[in-house]
Amino acid sequence: MKELIKRLQPDSFEDMIALVALFRPGPLQSGMVDNFIDRKHGREQVSYPDEKWQHPSLQETLEPTYGIILYQEQVMQIAQTLAGYTLGGADLLRRAMGKKKPEEMAKQRAIFEKGAIANGIDGELAMRIFDLVEKFAGYGFNKSHSAAYALVSYQTLWLKAHYPAEFMAAVMTADMDNTDKVVGLVEECRRMKLTVLPPDVNAGLHHFTVNDQGEIVYGVGAIKGVGEGPIETIVAAREQDGYFLDLFDFCARIDTKKVNKRVIERLIRAGAMDKLGPHRAAMMASVDEAIRAASQHHQAEAYGQTDMFGVLTDAPEEVEHAYAHAAPWPDKIWLEGERETLGLYLTGHPINSYRKELKNYVTWRLEDAHATKRDVISTVSGW
Repeated sequence: MKELIKRLQPDSFEDMIALVALFRPGPLQSGMVDNFIDRKHGREQVSYPDEKWQHPSLQETLEPTYGIILYQEQVMQIAQTLAGYTLGGADLLRRAMGKKKPEEMAKQRAIFEKGAIANGIDGELAMRIFDLVEKFAGYGFNKSHSAAYALVSYQTLWLKAHYPAEFMAAVMTADMDNTDKVVGLVEECRRMKLTVLPPDVNAGLHHFTVNDQGEIVYGVGAIKGVGEGPIETIVAAREQDGYFLDLFDFCARIDTKKVNKRVIERLIRAGAMDKLGPHRAAMMASVDEAIRAASQHHQAEAYGQTDMFGVLTDAPEEVEHAYAHAAPWPDKIWLEGERETLGLYLTGHPINSYRKELKNYVTWRLEDAHATKRDVISTVSGW
């Protein structure tokens, strides 16, 4: 489809409607796509419908498609214009041409010829045009369907061009249950120079969103194993008492029966809690202690006791000493955690650690080569 668009270079809504009808096996294999493109760009004479066999009364019907019989509605209009068919009779002709039943077609030929002669049109010309209509009727597509698809295509095209971040966030939200699709859409965001931030329990929602800087915040709901219930609990706690200060504050303010240890660990591995602790390894090593401290805090609250020693404090720098001592994860483990929970490497790639060595063996990245090829094609085609 991208190649067809480059060749056709649509500049009107009618062209977009035609694109939908053209991009099907029949038109692509029959050669009519090439005829359509060549006629649009003046490389082939526009005829109604053929240079040898045409009639001026068909110009109004076929002009939007440069004389090509592309739509089923055009088949019906030609029958009405040349042979005086009723709308119902023209629909019967359309169906007969689609089914290609010899007996029915012989009957329709006679009706078409008789009606054309009655309209003052030469019988031989009428039959030649009938043959052309019959040939292309098998490839014809319903224009009303084409127009509906084209309108949605135009709307999404406009949104993607003028509101790229919001559009891509909406598309990724629509497909967030399909990891493979999300991976492809994240790559599309990178191609569009859009920043995709990791999920964040202090900023993210269930779906993908866009922050004030125009950056896409990864939807927490796209993390594998984190359901809608836990996310609602997290968002409710955040909206009630503000941002989470650290892992311990997070565990104290949420219901750990709804957001259990397994969910918390997945949030950590996905990067959704990167702002709540020194690093992912320390937080993973501290989950049990954070849940235990939260449980004690909840019990104390239930008994109406006040924590005199500040098990949970509002100052993150004071709480940091409560984290278990653990060496930061190497990039491989860090990134594998993202791939396991998100389905892709979001904040980096395992190959990055070998970039210096690779420069001794290669001079070009496949991504850059693809982009350059695309730019060359666009320049040559005039886009």
